[in-house]
Amino acid sequence: MAQPLLQVANLDVAYGAVQVVWDLSLKVDVGSVVCLIGPNGAGKTTTLNAIAGVLAPRRGAITFRGEEVTSLPAHERVRRRLTLIPEERQLWPHMRVEENLLLGAFPGNLRRNAPDKLEKIYAMFPLLRERRHHAAGTLSGGEQQMCAIGRGLMAEPELLMLDEPSLGLAPMLVEEVFRLVRKIAEQGVTILLAAQNANYALQVSSYGYVMETGRVALEGLSASLRSNDHVRRAYLGASV
Repeated sequence: MAQPLLQVANLDVAYGAVQVVWDLSLKVDVGSVVCLIGPNGAGKTTTLNAIAGVLAPRRGAITFRGEEVTSLPAHERVRRRLTLIPEERQLWPHMRVEENLLLGAFPGNLRRNAPDKLEKIYAMFPLLRERRHHAAGTLSGGEQQMCAIGRGLMAEPELLMLDEPSLGLAPMLVEEVFRLVRKIAEQGVTILLAAQNANYALQVSSYGYVMETGRVALEGLSASLRSNDHVRRAYLGASV
């Protein structure tokens, strides 16, 4: 059996004395789309931040492309093609759109092909080309999400992690964001997606983990989770 692209084993993560994630294990295979679903406060963002190197875990191991990266700083994980698009986009609002995009290729080994990558991003998001000289803070919520996704893709990720990519967007834009997730996956990028919107997340993914109170409560093929009674009642709005 092929080695997973990402393997997380027995992860504990805390903010000071308050533990948020407990004994979490997951894996992401090359070429797959895997989702983390669960309510607000379940630990999804904390998990992605620990994998990205933003938070240091108390315990556990994170292995990417066969290399343990648990102790590596975040920028070294980006160099290794592990990229996080954070919750609420976190753009630099007073910088131009194009400057925000170029910062996605800031690590030295990624800068060389930045102009070519920028053209690919503009081809994927024509609106960003039109707005490239505008301050990122003047964009609409949907446009800011496009810019955040484009910035993440500038790092040429092998694994792209998206944290709540549809947060705060109108329903029509939510559908567009998940369509983009499918499109990125079709281009060969492996994706780990955290979302409260379980309906869309389970539609675009092949495998899912249900997080509740900092632990994995359920896992399985996304199609199976969509038919699970607990998932249907708690996350998909089913009455039975």
